[in-house]
This record gives sequence, C-alpha cells and structure tokens, in this order.
Amino acid sequence: MSTNSKSFSATVLAGAVATIVSASAMTAMSTGGAYAMEKEKCYGVALKGQNDCKAGPGTTCAGTSTEDYQGNAWKLVPKGTCTTMKTPNGMGSLEPIMKDSM
Repeated sequence: MSTNSKSFSATVLAGAVATIVSASAMTAMSTGGAYAMEKEKCYGVALKGQNDCKAGPGTTCAGTSTEDYQGNAWKLVPKGTCTTMKTPNGMGSLEPIMKDSM
C-alpha cells in the first residue's frame, strides 16, 4: 500500500468516526430534550435535602430543602403524576404549598 493510500484511508476513517460521534451527540441531545419535556415540577414531595432546585427563601438550589415534604421545594416527576402523589402532608402540588399560619 502506498503512502498516499494509507493517508487517504486514515482520512476516510477519521471522517467516519467524526460523523458517528456527532450523530450520537445529536441523538443524546434530542432524547434529553424529550425526557425533560416529559417531567414536571412537583412541590411538597421532596425529602429533606433531596429537592431538585430552589426551595424558596433561604435556599439556593438542589439539595437545600430543610425538611421532608417542604411545600416550597420541588422535584421533577413524570408528567401527570404530581397531584396523585400522597405524602403525610397531603398530595403533591404543581404550585408551591404555603404553610398555614397558626
């Protein structure tokens, strides 16, 4: 095999690998987008320190809830299941749950 043939073969192989890698990345991105669209924020169902992001005043993001089933802390759950989730404090909610003032 001549040097030119080896060089051409290496170039073709590199191009094929690049095409496969970029196609895989695009598939992963589109799947991730579909996955995210099939989820919804559900308030009041996260356990202490296991919320997905912001949980109201005094918290910043994931893992900052200070109590189980905190009403202003949310988890991503499969779309359509939030309001069917039963907790010791009631059902999950698509909106933050405010505590009663006593």
